[in-house]
Amino acid sequence: MHDIRMVREQAAALRDGMRRRGMLEQMEPVIARLEGLDRDRRAAIQAVEEKKAARNAASQDVGRRKKAGEDTTALQAQTRALGEEIALLEAKLVEIEAGIQQGLFEIPNVTLPAVPAGDETQNTVVRTWGDPRASEGVKPHWEIGEALKALDLPRGAKISGSGFIVFRGAGARLVRALMNFMLDLHTREQGYEEVWVPVVVNRGSMTGTGQLPKFADDMYTLLADEGYLIPTAEVPVTNLYREEILDGAQLPMGMCAYSPCFRREAGAAGKDTRGLLRVHQFDKVELVRYCRPEDGAAQLELLTSHAEKVLQLLGLPYRVVLLAAGDTGFNSAMTYDLEVFAPGVGKWLEVSSCSVFTDFQARRANIRFRASPGDKPQFVYTLNGSALAFPRVIAAIFEHYQRPDGSVTVPDVLRPFMGVDVLR
Repeated sequence: MHDIRMVREQAAALRDGMRRRGMLEQMEPVIARLEGLDRDRRAAIQAVEEKKAARNAASQDVGRRKKAGEDTTALQAQTRALGEEIALLEAKLVEIEAGIQQGLFEIPNVTLPAVPAGDETQNTVVRTWGDPRASEGVKPHWEIGEALKALDLPRGAKISGSGFIVFRGAGARLVRALMNFMLDLHTREQGYEEVWVPVVVNRGSMTGTGQLPKFADDMYTLLADEGYLIPTAEVPVTNLYREEILDGAQLPMGMCAYSPCFRREAGAAGKDTRGLLRVHQFDKVELVRYCRPEDGAAQLELLTSHAEKVLQLLGLPYRVVLLAAGDTGFNSAMTYDLEVFAPGVGKWLEVSSCSVFTDFQARRANIRFRASPGDKPQFVYTLNGSALAFPRVIAAIFEHYQRPDGSVTVPDVLRPFMGVDVLR
């Protein structure tokens, strides 16, 4: 969320940020409405202060006249009338402030200068790692997984519906192996604190990280309890310090968590419906970082390198893509996507998005820090990235490591967790 001062004092920069996203036409009415509401708010505040001053003066005058034995009936009526006017103005002010809050929730973050303007056609590959396997003769992951009895797609659909997956036998062990491998890497070698968080969160948590109100249609909602199934562990982990002030000496800090994730994907009907490419429930290890504003750019590079290390150790060829402004998520100021190549489907598959949000999330969640004791609190910068999302990683493993006889070589780093070298 932006500060209203961004609208008041940096409206040109805000409009330019929306133009770079290709959203100026859509956001212009919102920005103009906020400019008007901000003027109304300041006028209402001034009117309240003036009428309160007039009421105080009248009240003091009533006291003086009573002591002098003079009639105060008219003056007391004036005081009551001023009180009623103040109450009406304050009610109007509450309404204006609610409108400002709603408007600020509608405007996406402004991307950083390093982010290219334009839509997804302006995305830039900044580096690659490894040599993608040729697609010729490689079967898609769902055929290999079902032949190995590692995937049971029909029963997943039977018990839950389309987009829900059952992993069995070696497939289930592979999910558990990926979780242990990733968490061990991030905690033992990269310095993250491991946390285990609820998969149900309240509205405040969803709002704090920007899922609400923008993405309400993509959420699984528990209506009776006013809760939500998390779309990513980013939500509970980022909200751990909601409404708190941190000691600046704690920054930067990094936390990681495994969780199942739930997404209705209401806006993606019909896309990538085969196999593991787009599902409603999936497993993921998430990295979350807090830092000082001046460290945001460096922390994004660090976070991205941590996610890349997972792919390097798995031996999966990948590329790092800097997203253009129009393809950057609502909350993000800059995002790198990590994409692995899956030769069986002949596609680059996104397995991670690593983003810096500047103070956009922290402002919504009110997460602040004091640079030094006694200093004025300021908002932290938040970052997060998947490291990694399991389904497409599993798809890439089945396709990249499959052998002519239909078996699949287990990546070296997973063998201690799997207990086998080959899935047959």
